[in-house]
Amino acid sequence: MTDDTAAPPPPGPARDWKSSPLVSGLLLGLFSLVSALMLALASDATRGPIAARSAEDLLASLAQVLPETLHDNDPTADIRTLADADEGAVRVYVAARGGAVTAVTFELTGYGYGGAIRVLMAVAADGTILGARVLSHTETPGLGDKIEIGKDDWIEDFAGRSLADPGPAGWKVRRDGGIFDQFSGATITPRAVVGTIHRGLTLFDRHRAELLAPLPPRS
Repeated sequence: MTDDTAAPPPPGPARDWKSSPLVSGLLLGLFSLVSALMLALASDATRGPIAARSAEDLLASLAQVLPETLHDNDPTADIRTLADADEGAVRVYVAARGGAVTAVTFELTGYGYGGAIRVLMAVAADGTILGARVLSHTETPGLGDKIEIGKDDWIEDFAGRSLADPGPAGWKVRRDGGIFDQFSGATITPRAVVGTIHRGLTLFDRHRAELLAPLPPRS
């Protein structure tokens, strides 16, 4: 009687090499390195288009609040950064004619019912609002989204306003004793935008001299 079952091959150097923890670690490291290189290449390939699209979006947003007739410079190139005790670091886009500052544009964030509300506003040299737009938000569709210019003209009521118009008591929604309309079923959202824009005016007032300093001559 014979036994046809082949005996397993004895362990040898090849099997020991494949099961070595050191080899497993090296293979894992190589896989991670290749993955990282691929991600880096993809990031480099998309960085340019993403930056270009961001610049286009910024220009489009500025055009909505900042009249072209007010400047002969590129506000996206003339930038000042405020170090404010209340708002932190704020990037300001400066509009000027002949080096004299005519207006500034900047973004602040308020918080509504659904979360952060990014507000872009342009302020003329005399402290009046040239325009304001909500850049992004997560408010309830059909209620809080009336802060978008594409859904309602509510945001246009801020143009021409200043700290003195309507004055401290008026910078609130009507339910709180102010002059700005609230939305039916969504008071928190317009209240947040009104408060954010008022903060923007006080920010401008605190840094008026710094913001209105003439631009340096072009070389």
